Amino acid sequence: MRSTMRMLGLVTPAMLAGAGLAHAQSRPDVNGTEAAVVAGHPLAAAAGADVLRRGGNAIDAAVTMAAVLAVVRPHMNGVGGDAFLLIHEARTGRVHALNGSGRAGSLATPEGFRERGLDRVPNTGIHSVTVPGAVRAWADALRRFGTISLEAALAPAIHYAEAGFPVSRVLAEDIASSRRTIEGDAPLAAVFLRGGRPPEVGSLLRQTDLAATLRTLAERGPDALYRGEIGQRIARFLRDENGFITLSDLEQHTSTWQEPIWTDYLGYRIGAFPPNTQGIAMLMQMNMAERFELRDMGHNSAQYVKTLAGITRIAFQERDRFVTDPAFVDVPVDRMLSKDYARRLVSGIASPREEPGVSIRHGDGDTVYLCVIDRDGNAVSMIQSLFNAFGSGRMVPGTGILLHNRGGLFELDPAHVNVVAPGKRTYHTLAPAIALHSDGSPFLLFGTPGGDGQTQTLIQVFNSLVMFGMSPQQAIEAPRWRFTAPDRMLLEPGFPQDVQAVLVAAGLDVSFTDGLSSAMGNAQLIMINRQPRILRTGADMRREGYAIAW
Repeated sequence: MRSTMRMLGLVTPAMLAGAGLAHAQSRPDVNGTEAAVVAGHPLAAAAGADVLRRGGNAIDAAVTMAAVLAVVRPHMNGVGGDAFLLIHEARTGRVHALNGSGRAGSLATPEGFRERGLDRVPNTGIHSVTVPGAVRAWADALRRFGTISLEAALAPAIHYAEAGFPVSRVLAEDIASSRRTIEGDAPLAAVFLRGGRPPEVGSLLRQTDLAATLRTLAERGPDALYRGEIGQRIARFLRDENGFITLSDLEQHTSTWQEPIWTDYLGYRIGAFPPNTQGIAMLMQMNMAERFELRDMGHNSAQYVKTLAGITRIAFQERDRFVTDPAFVDVPVDRMLSKDYARRLVSGIASPREEPGVSIRHGDGDTVYLCVIDRDGNAVSMIQSLFNAFGSGRMVPGTGILLHNRGGLFELDPAHVNVVAPGKRTYHTLAPAIALHSDGSPFLLFGTPGGDGQTQTLIQVFNSLVMFGMSPQQAIEAPRWRFTAPDRMLLEPGFPQDVQAVLVAAGLDVSFTDGLSSAMGNAQLIMINRQPRILRTGADMRREGYAIAW
């Protein structure tokens, strides 16, 4: 009976006590049998649930939620950013990957940066901007798998942009903390610092220019942004600011349908996004993790954390060596995903500090994640982002479009795999994930914001759920750790007392957050049990995650 309950993902207090797990759960379980949505904001989750109740499918709901998130989490994602979708098609049982990331402009060369007096790619500002890909991805997903129009999908977002929505405590704090960035751009400040001050909690935030842009997209489709009047305004603005993107670059942009990459871990088939994303790093972490008796070490024990930290460093070293746009560089995906390769990589692991050459950029990861499954079994795991808070810090006048800074990850060194080049997609931190049962049906939709922290969070959540038998919400709320630099780790409260000493002895600088922290991302998940069909959700309170199931 005990093993049966664990296979179903059903956890009893006795099982938790036996595993040494005593993490309190602050949110109730949200479960259902028909459909479920989880998103990085309650209004987005509600919009997605409404689409499903009206007869739409998971893809319809996902795009609707994505558009609402572009309005209600405006500093983290939007029309000026990128998006990635993993789509499980119930009819065929296939999983499709839609790459909605933009490319570098035709003027973006190492020489072009140096001509502008830059010896490195700036992390923000006009020269960190690449072509925004989210809108084209929304339309492409709907065209292939949706049942509603782009106009219908954008309607809730248009409403919240035009009529306004109440500012939450989290959003008010985020805007206030980015005040310096906002003040540096007049159109941006006109929206988010009206009267020279950040909006108060409970006040209405209206984005009338963005509403007009979304209405134009609803009426005329994505070509309005890539070929029409909106695109012309973007191209003119970037030209006037001495940027790298031309109207031709916008016109030539396309999304790309790809095959996911896979590995087997803890009895499930795990799918991730292929390069140009770091999804491969998560799968490599899992391949290496299964070489150790992690369950016997105990959840969040000193040895468990130290082992996963060492694995992470190795995976990131390989990621940084190889991951970029495969249209420009031959990324050795098969070798990187080989179980034998994982065995050789971990053969000498002893300390997290012994794996050099890792590039870790600290940041909260200003991104949103959502997932949805409908009554027919169609499912979407989707992520979209501006990268930094308020992206590049530049808003195209009169459009409400905040341009992302994803190009800040490019390099100027011609020997680096991720050196900037016209038409090249940069290495991306965005890593949505899916896990399948043995029959190919969805078991888990999961993802998180968090920059480099994404793959670190996802393996911790997956292990908590599957290896240690936590419920979805318990797995989301369990204390996490992450690297913030190659030799620095950040931990939330709740780890055993000896963890810090063991990590410090391994050469790491360790610090703790005051509580559950947005620096650890905002993980969301839907777990699908079979026979009987039960949809179990987890929504992260570290930001504004919210789940609805019925």
